[in-house]
Amino acid sequence: MGLKFTKTRGAALALMACVAGGAMAVPVYAQFNVGNAIKSAKKVAEAASYSDEEIVVFFSQISEDMDSKNPIATMDDPYGQRLAALTEGLDNYDGLDLDIKAYLVKDVNAFAMGDGTVRVMAGLMDQFNDDEVRCVIGHEIGHVKLEHGKKRMKRSMQQDAALSVAGTASSDVRRIANSELGKMFGDVVTAQHSQKAERKSDDYAIEFMKANNYDVEGCVTAMEKLATMSSGGGIDLLKTHPSPASRAKRMRKQIS
Repeated sequence: MGLKFTKTRGAALALMACVAGGAMAVPVYAQFNVGNAIKSAKKVAEAASYSDEEIVVFFSQISEDMDSKNPIATMDDPYGQRLAALTEGLDNYDGLDLDIKAYLVKDVNAFAMGDGTVRVMAGLMDQFNDDEVRCVIGHEIGHVKLEHGKKRMKRSMQQDAALSVAGTASSDVRRIANSELGKMFGDVVTAQHSQKAERKSDDYAIEFMKANNYDVEGCVTAMEKLATMSSGGGIDLLKTHPSPASRAKRMRKQIS
């Protein structure tokens, strides 16, 4: 099977969640525009008032966009069949409605969104055994449950006054402009979480494994495998996460 990888407007897929970005220099002679400054301030104020329901809508739109640009493993595919078996009973977990699917892409990676979307890359499934994949999924669920993505979304919208968000003609539901979807995926979904957020999601993954009677050793061996892979470079998640060797050591201490 030939795996392929589709990028979304400059955003690279990332685990337990990587993004590179740049900005065009502004000429030193550019004049300050009072009107634009007022509009920007208004958008920042609006972003601060977005409800959790609106934030979930934003994530759902980004998820739809990503799914349209990447091949999803169906139940006719070995990856889809394996993931379905590994996640049986997890459609509703810990008060969350989850949508867990596999992308047929070569990256050793995974990501989650605040609407309960969890996507695992086929490349990761190739490298990890069942319990190691489950630990990665538990880690991503942790990001959703602990609302790391929702908090980042609000911060990003407040910081990016140029972001275009508006209601549709038929309802009051606000949506991100199509031209901004790729940027929001990079800024919110695949950017580096804080060290604290990563540790909390690691802790959640351990409890997730225990609660579902999975082998918690999978969390340690997953990190050890990543540590081995890191010597060759080229693993996206290693660019956005703490040292896998130190994470393995910390997890080993916790489960012991």
